[in-house]
Amino acid sequence: MATEKIEQLRATKESIRMGGGEKRIEKQHAKGKLTARERIHQLLDEGSFIEVDAFVEHRCTNFGMEKKKAPGEGVVTGYGTVDGRLVYVFAQDFTVIGGSLGEMHAAKICKVQEMAMKVGAPIIGINDSGGARIQEGVDALSGYGNIFYNNTIASGVVPQISVIMGPCAGGAVYSPALTDFIFMVDKTSNMFITGPAVIKTVTGEDVSKEELGGAMTHNKVSGVAHFMTNSEEECINDIKKLISFLPSNNMEDAPIFEPQDDMNRLSERLNEIIPENANKPYDMKDVIAEIADDGDFFEVQPYFAQNIITGYIRLNGQSVGVIANQPKVLAGCLDISASDKAARFIRTCNAFNIPLLSLVDVPGFLPGVSQEYGGIIRHGAKMLYAYSEATVPKVTVILRKAYGGAYIAMCSRHLKADVVLAWPTAEIAVMGPEGAANIIFKRDIENSDDALETRAEKIAEYRDRIANPYVAASRGYVDDVIEPMATRQRLISSFDMLATKRESRPSKKHGNMPL
Repeated sequence: MATEKIEQLRATKESIRMGGGEKRIEKQHAKGKLTARERIHQLLDEGSFIEVDAFVEHRCTNFGMEKKKAPGEGVVTGYGTVDGRLVYVFAQDFTVIGGSLGEMHAAKICKVQEMAMKVGAPIIGINDSGGARIQEGVDALSGYGNIFYNNTIASGVVPQISVIMGPCAGGAVYSPALTDFIFMVDKTSNMFITGPAVIKTVTGEDVSKEELGGAMTHNKVSGVAHFMTNSEEECINDIKKLISFLPSNNMEDAPIFEPQDDMNRLSERLNEIIPENANKPYDMKDVIAEIADDGDFFEVQPYFAQNIITGYIRLNGQSVGVIANQPKVLAGCLDISASDKAARFIRTCNAFNIPLLSLVDVPGFLPGVSQEYGGIIRHGAKMLYAYSEATVPKVTVILRKAYGGAYIAMCSRHLKADVVLAWPTAEIAVMGPEGAANIIFKRDIENSDDALETRAEKIAEYRDRIANPYVAASRGYVDDVIEPMATRQRLISSFDMLATKRESRPSKKHGNMPL
């Protein structure tokens, strides 16, 4: 009898493992997509996956659902390890009723969310679903609400990573939007509140799924997503890399790796990277590569708001979040999208105890009617808020321009940066020498016999007297003016010194961030 029951258990488990069956699995593969289980097994260390709630079934009796079998309830849930570290995971199974979400499907997701919070482990959600299970009506909607609530409660407690590997439409998009990072796969991922057919009916606009909510749309235009890859395998490798930079929860620090790179390595290239002409661009990513361990930089949101760069490096094996102006794009100005991107990244790093490095070359906030109408004041304030709120170690290096409010916004001493270093090429002032000379020396220039020559002289005078790092250093706003080649060495030393930093804020329910 016992043998019979064991055989029955095995047969039941095999039936659940097959999801929607061979034909649907083949259909999934034909679209260039892996199945839910294949994705989990590629993501987790071999043999580490422990499934939870495999036997859960729906209890819907509407519209013939009582006759429909849904193996695993259309979602595979459980836990395992990535590089030996515990993670929780759920993967929607498109081969089972299109991965649609019903009451019990949602309950399975909620259980692993709550377990991840209890034990302090990251949770990775792989989304591939046709949306709410319409037959279940309000029960399906309540399921979404429960998931959203858990996303919010888990925010800042454990890293939450959303992976879009198929459709994600309607209310379903709000769970990924509430998480820390969103991955999408080019040509097979879609996210939108309302699909092309509804948009055509309501507004008359004709748009394809890819244009409306494809991976490039959300990585470059909307900024909803953080990463885009060309294949599911590449996506899974990037998820593993991201996890390596993050702690398991907000009470821990990110793992420290044994550094292969010399902590005292000097970079002659940095001594020559700033062009003689102050208006000539250079690539800030070259600076980051020179500073980072082994030149390795894992960029976050590389396609969105490219005038600011965000991402992770290691310095002597320690994870560090980098926020840097990019002189190659919009001269490195801060605009609405850059402010949003930076503020979000700063808060993510602060939530998970990752120190912040700010590399500054910013001529100001982007001027223009569209920026003012779009609320640049409100959006720029998010950066000020995020930096001021952050209690992790904060180190700032001013490479070249640091003008006006943008100088303050890029984590100046006044927003409580712990260490501020400057290169000798730094220009710290209310505005650029050209604009300042036009205002301060307006009459001298107008009354001169040779206005152009006088203007050039006055610009040089302003640059010598004001637009340099030494005035700020004389006030103590800059701790040291350093030779660029020694930047890596000084940063490692600074973060090492700040390792035991403790800073508290007044007790409050929460601040009122300008959203």
